[in-house]
Amino acid sequence: MTLILVVDDVAPMAEQYAYDLERVGGYQTMVAGDGRAALGALVTEAVDCMLLDLEMPRMDGFEVLQELAAQEIHVPVVVYTGTGNYERCVQAVKLGADGFIDKAEPVERVVQEIELVLERRRLEREVAALRRDLGTDSPLIGNSQPMQDLRAAIARVAPVPSPVLIMGESGSGKELVARELHRWGPGERQPFVAINSAALPESLVESELFGHERGAFTGASTTRKGAFEAAAGGTLFLDEVGELPGGTQAKLLRVLEQREITRVGGTRTIAVDARVIAATNRDLAQDVKDGRFREDLFYRLNVHVVRVPPLRDRLSDLPALVSQLLEETCRRFGVRVKALHPDALAHLMAYDWRRNNVRELRNVIERLVIAAPGDVIGSEHVPPELTSNQGSAGPASSTFQAQKAEAERRILLTALERNEWQITKTAEELGLADHASLLKIMRRHGIKKRD
Repeated sequence: MTLILVVDDVAPMAEQYAYDLERVGGYQTMVAGDGRAALGALVTEAVDCMLLDLEMPRMDGFEVLQELAAQEIHVPVVVYTGTGNYERCVQAVKLGADGFIDKAEPVERVVQEIELVLERRRLEREVAALRRDLGTDSPLIGNSQPMQDLRAAIARVAPVPSPVLIMGESGSGKELVARELHRWGPGERQPFVAINSAALPESLVESELFGHERGAFTGASTTRKGAFEAAAGGTLFLDEVGELPGGTQAKLLRVLEQREITRVGGTRTIAVDARVIAATNRDLAQDVKDGRFREDLFYRLNVHVVRVPPLRDRLSDLPALVSQLLEETCRRFGVRVKALHPDALAHLMAYDWRRNNVRELRNVIERLVIAAPGDVIGSEHVPPELTSNQGSAGPASSTFQAQKAEAERRILLTALERNEWQITKTAEELGLADHASLLKIMRRHGIKKRD
């Protein structure tokens, strides 16, 4: 629940505001009688927004704002005044306040301003996350049968608020699939919070997930919300969930079943409503048999399973992926968009990408952009480890018919690229009767010029 801190030296005014905010806005509230008490409350409580009086003795609202900036405390602040002097409110905004109101305004207007401030902060976090992730993930590109099946699975599972388990090899795009599930799910306008379970020290995993109270451990100088609270109403993505310690697995199961958490070092329970999407590149069923993963947690996460195909199972999507990654990489490096020679593309199509899938392809594209001095990337620029390790493995796990269809689609795309998408010339090279025959096959495989 959203916690609002009301700061006013007039106790009856503060208590009335707190009561009205609980009644009209449905918030949890607490009050502080002066600026010093407010700063102390921010240390011990995970405050979501502060309603701050500007006119207070000893330490007024302006001094509180200056102290917040000095201590780098980033809580949203709505200031209010009873003097009617809006120039002081503007001055407060310049010092870091997010909004302002007059004390004479009805409580409904106060709630509206708080909601606007909270929404603005949420959007700022979302934009920051998008900027941070820009260029690090390719979109769901490709029209191969495995990708069509993946999109169908996302469309089927996304509207359901139950936990989802995404399974796929490293670098295959599991987080991207999680973001698509969030985008098409019921909480798409709420936060998407990603936690890499494998990257967290074991001593900090529970603090990151469930939050902690002040003094819970060395270095816990303030109360802090965890990922479950940060993802309220939205999605919590637990990447590499198989790496979670046993004790944390037990607590995660309890959260999934009871929909409430207890912060590290705390005693009170806090209701949470984030949807959990977990991902792993491990065989969790085998980990259960080996005693490395809790069976009850596995079946709780295993409600809906989405499998991400490895790149070698959809190599016919590679030309489209390469085109997208080339454009993104060149734009990020500030150079003209380079073209990939068909011979170089043939080398990429022949490689199995077993090591790291799309992530490995992205790294190779960056190397190619740097290695090629001109506007065309030739086969001579392809790293030798790719050209010397080709044809070593086929698709990971698919039926004969699926492999046959994928191979046919890959042959068509390679020939089209080699002939610069000239339909008649490609049909002649492939020994087809005419260009209409090629167009018919292309339609069957969902191949269009944009691929």
